[in-house]
Amino acid sequence: MIKKTQKNKIRQRKHARVREHISGTGERPRLSVYRSLSHIYAQVIDDITGTTLVAASSLDSEIKEQTNNTSNREAAKLVGELIAKRSLEKDIENVVFDRSGYIFHGRVAALAEGAREAGLKF
Repeated sequence: MIKKTQKNKIRQRKHARVREHISGTGERPRLSVYRSLSHIYAQVIDDITGTTLVAASSLDSEIKEQTNNTSNREAAKLVGELIAKRSLEKDIENVVFDRSGYIFHGRVAALAEGAREAGLKF
């Protein structure tokens, strides 16, 4: 019998392996990305205190007004721009990008591109 690979389990193992080396601090917090089938979420996290400093997702009303579809690259880029705008308002310029085990392609890459264009450095 052929065993079916569980892609999310593999992604979670990759994420755990990377998280051993990546950590956000107060000076340089971690920009974490989560991607579901319908939406994309981004958080800026200070791992030392264990707090989320800034968050944005395709569920935000600002994003929903600008696009019809919340699960495409366009929405991901808007989320990246929104998270950068909110981060810069809280004087956060430099972050560590955590792609959470996802391949840097498609919506994850679009979010990173939008955040970089809006002023975040990573």
